[in-house]
Amino acid sequence: MAIATINPATGEQVRSFEPLTDEELDRKLARAAEVFGEYRQTAFAQRAAMLRRAAQILENEVDELARLATLEMGKTLAASVAEVHKCSAGCRYFADHAEAMLADEPWPVEGARVFTRYEPLGPVLGIMPWNFPYWQVFRFAAPALMAGNVGLLKHASNVPQVALAIEDVLLRAGCAEGVFQTLLVPASAVEGIVGDDRIRAVTLTGSEAAGRQVAAAAGRNIKPSVLELGGSDPFIVMPSADLADAVDNAVASRTLNNGQSCINAKRFIVHEDIAEEFTRRMVEKMEELTVGDPTDPDTDLGPLSSADAVKIIDQQVRDTVAAGARLLTGGKPLDRPGFYYPPTVLTDIPDGSPGACEEFFGPVALLWRMSSIDEAIRIANDSAFGLGGSAWTRDPDEQQRFVTEVQTGMIYLNKITESTPAVPFGGIRNSGYGRELGHFGPRSFVNAKTVWIAGEPQAGGPVE
Repeated sequence: MAIATINPATGEQVRSFEPLTDEELDRKLARAAEVFGEYRQTAFAQRAAMLRRAAQILENEVDELARLATLEMGKTLAASVAEVHKCSAGCRYFADHAEAMLADEPWPVEGARVFTRYEPLGPVLGIMPWNFPYWQVFRFAAPALMAGNVGLLKHASNVPQVALAIEDVLLRAGCAEGVFQTLLVPASAVEGIVGDDRIRAVTLTGSEAAGRQVAAAAGRNIKPSVLELGGSDPFIVMPSADLADAVDNAVASRTLNNGQSCINAKRFIVHEDIAEEFTRRMVEKMEELTVGDPTDPDTDLGPLSSADAVKIIDQQVRDTVAAGARLLTGGKPLDRPGFYYPPTVLTDIPDGSPGACEEFFGPVALLWRMSSIDEAIRIANDSAFGLGGSAWTRDPDEQQRFVTEVQTGMIYLNKITESTPAVPFGGIRNSGYGRELGHFGPRSFVNAKTVWIAGEPQAGGPVE
């Protein structure tokens, strides 16, 4: 894929970029390794001040930055504005809390002073996707930089201007040159970069296929990695739920980011006592959504990110219908310039069909009926993925069963799933491994060094 800005609303190429030469890439890796030796010695207060300045720049320039995201990947302008603000909040959160999260951790050993010290590893390669082009980057960068690591960003090839804008924001916030660098390189360069001795860790948010490749490369080179991959999250609705609230949140979650989010609700598992009414209301609300220009404030749903994205989801829908599913609304690409796919609802999803087995990265809701909580849990767990999920019930016993028995990295009750700085984020099975955010964020790429000082413990805490 060319490194280029292609406006998803029109299909027109706006700008293209030449990838780094081998020599240019080598200089950036060398600079990252060199500057790490200096940056790791900076005080937490200095790193925090830099992130707070970055947060202020993001807030001051939110409109310009948001328009860039909308131009490159097609989310509504309102969603882009919200994403930039979320990045600002993330920077402030880790500026405020990372030092405490990384403080020396004492262990009760008689006759000795023993503690764990968290030390940075070095240059961390972040391989990031286009769907949340700012947030996914700051989600790894803010805690990694606070831990004393330096960052290198290999962003998706369709959001190069966002990638460069992030580097620029951090430079203007006070990052020394080389502390955070964007690498405009093709995907084919990633394996070589992961294998370079100057890279000490890697994190990827992306597809299952990309995750397998990066994990294999990291494993061959014995480097830690964090993978946040796809999801096909269940959204379970029981009879005790507030039906109107559940429907509203179902539509909001399925169409968030034009339906292109790993943490979107995708599989809607509804009790048969309320399934007919839930389905009717959901179809009505999906049909009421305005699809159009993402810069128009009246637009609810913008284009998908690319022509290929439309082709993929259209094929998945057609194959699922051919296998026996019923199409209730949508189901066909819109005949207009750009990469538009309508809000779509399928029900009676056959086992083994794409709807039952694959992640649908677009505004397509997949509906199941179930007769009991046992069946709901079975359907929820019948997936290769295990990122998140939500359950809608006011019954305490049902809530406890969902918390205990739904096999995902996250489970939300009476609330749609989300990523927020203070709360750990990540999945199991084919949705990846490791955790981001919360205290896991700063600790993802550190050496947890055990320090043992024999003799009587001294007052005043661990040695400096």
